[in-house]
Amino acid sequence: MELSAATLGFIHNHWEDNTKTLALQAKRYPQVDIAVALCQIQGRQTAKQKIPSWYACEEIRYPRHLSLEQCSSEATARYKASLCQGNTLTDLTGGFGIDCAFLAEHFREVHYVEQQPELCRIAIHNFSVLGLRQIAVHESDSTVYLKKMQPVDMIYLDPARRDDAGAKTVLLSDCTPDLTRIGALLPEKAKRVMIKLSPMLDITQALKEISGVCEVHIVSVRNECKELLFVLSSDPVATPLLTCADLGNKETHLFSFTREEERQAACEYTPEVLRYVYEPNSSLLKAGAFSLPAQTYGLKKLHPHSHLYTSDQLHTDFPGRRFEVEAMGSFHKKEWRSLLGDLTQANITVRNFPVSVAEIRKRTRLREGGDTYLFATTLSDGQKVLIRCRKAG
Repeated sequence: MELSAATLGFIHNHWEDNTKTLALQAKRYPQVDIAVALCQIQGRQTAKQKIPSWYACEEIRYPRHLSLEQCSSEATARYKASLCQGNTLTDLTGGFGIDCAFLAEHFREVHYVEQQPELCRIAIHNFSVLGLRQIAVHESDSTVYLKKMQPVDMIYLDPARRDDAGAKTVLLSDCTPDLTRIGALLPEKAKRVMIKLSPMLDITQALKEISGVCEVHIVSVRNECKELLFVLSSDPVATPLLTCADLGNKETHLFSFTREEERQAACEYTPEVLRYVYEPNSSLLKAGAFSLPAQTYGLKKLHPHSHLYTSDQLHTDFPGRRFEVEAMGSFHKKEWRSLLGDLTQANITVRNFPVSVAEIRKRTRLREGGDTYLFATTLSDGQKVLIRCRKAG
C-alpha cells in the first residue's frame, strides 16, 4: 500500500490523537488523504491493546474498522499457533491476516485466501513487512478455492458471522462459508482442520453438526470467553477432548477433560462455606465442567446449580478466581447490614440467586469496585446467602 509522504507524515505525527477531532481539521491538511490517514490512526490505536507486537511496527497497514473488530487478538492468535505445526497450511478466510501471520510461524508454505481485494493488498504489504515470505496471497472465494486446492497438512477457517444487514449470527448455517455445506470436503483437503466459531455457539449442538471433531478449545482472555476452536482430524475419536484455556496477562490456566469424565465425576455438596471459595473461569462454565473441578482439586460444591466451590486449604492452581471468606449471612435486612458494616463499595456476583446484581446494589447502596467481593448464592440446603470475601492466592 503506497501512501504519500504527506499522508505518512500526518499519520506519524498524530498516532495518539482523537480521530474525530482530526476529521474536523481536515481542511488544514489539503495534501493529506485524511480518510486513509484516519483509518490508519484508528487502526493502530485499536492494535495497541489487541495486537501489541503489530502496534510496535509503524509500517503495518490497517483495514476499515469492521475487519479489525472481527479479527483475532494477538493473545488468541498465539494460542492457536501453539496448537499447530506442519509443512503446508491454507487459511481459507484470511481477513486482516492476524491468525494467518501467527500460524505461519509453524509452517513452511502458507496460502492466505480472501475475496476482498482491499484486504488482500493489505495482507501482501503486512506479510512482507513482517518477513513472512512463506505466505502466498490468493484473491478468491473460499468455497471455490477449497474445491480446487491441493491437499495440505492443515486448513484454518474463521467463517464470517454477520448477515447481510451486518447483524451478528451464531448458527453454523448462517456462517460464510456455510460449514454445513463444505464440511464433507474439508477432510479430503487436509489432515487437520481448525475452525474458529462464536463463543455464543452451543458446543453440544455444534458437535452434532460438525463431524470428525477431535478437540474443542474454549478460549477466554482474562476470564471473558472470546472464541471456540473446533479441531477436526482424519483419525476419529470416540469423545472429543475439551480444553478450557484462560489467557491472562501473566499466566494461562488450562483444564482439559472429556464429557464422559465430567459425567462420572464424584462431587460432594455442602451447605457449609469453608475458609476459601472458588469461582471457575468462564471457559469452564461454557464447556460444562461443573463437577469435575471439585473432584480434581479436592473441593466441595455449594450447590448443583451455583457452580461455586469451597475448601479449608487454598488451591492456588484452581482455574479461576480464589477468595478467602471474611463473613457470611442471609439476605435478610438485619443480617446483610451487619455483614456489610460501613462498607461503601464491593464487587458483586450472583450465582443461582433470585435477586439481580442491580437489585442488590439498590438495596445495599454499594458502589462497584474496591477490594471486597460479595457472592450472592444458594447453598445445597436451599439457604440464600451473601458471602463476603477478599481475593486469595
